[in-house]
Amino acid sequence: MDKDDIVTPRGAYPHTKRVGDFIFVSGTSSRQPDNTIAGVDVIDTMGTKYLNIEVQTREVLKNIERNLANEGATLSDVVDVTSFLVNMNDFAVYNKVYAEFFDVETGPTRTTVAVHQLPHPDLIVEIKVVAYKKFNVS
Repeated sequence: MDKDDIVTPRGAYPHTKRVGDFIFVSGTSSRQPDNTIAGVDVIDTMGTKYLNIEVQTREVLKNIERNLANEGATLSDVVDVTSFLVNMNDFAVYNKVYAEFFDVETGPTRTTVAVHQLPHPDLIVEIKVVAYKKFNVS
């Protein structure tokens, strides 16, 4: 992975932490390596923003996928998901995008909760996961 493709954590924490065969992925947003946020569209000359849950959810899951790849894992190794939505009215669209990445038969367990806000006013979804990937000792 190119250094320019890496999103720098916004605090004193790693994106991932491996403990034995488990990989814990910190809460992940749709923030990009250049610090822009995917799914934020300015819709008028007054600077009014449209926060797109579909775009943000898809980008969050792609960011998680990249973080897992750094640990030699994939989304298929995810065993548990915790999602944080600023507005539960976004649940149906978030759920539709989520189903592009996971399915009910083979996907992870999941908890989705509403939160008052996330660390940036343009973020409307954050997801953290736990993956299980047998670590090969050479």
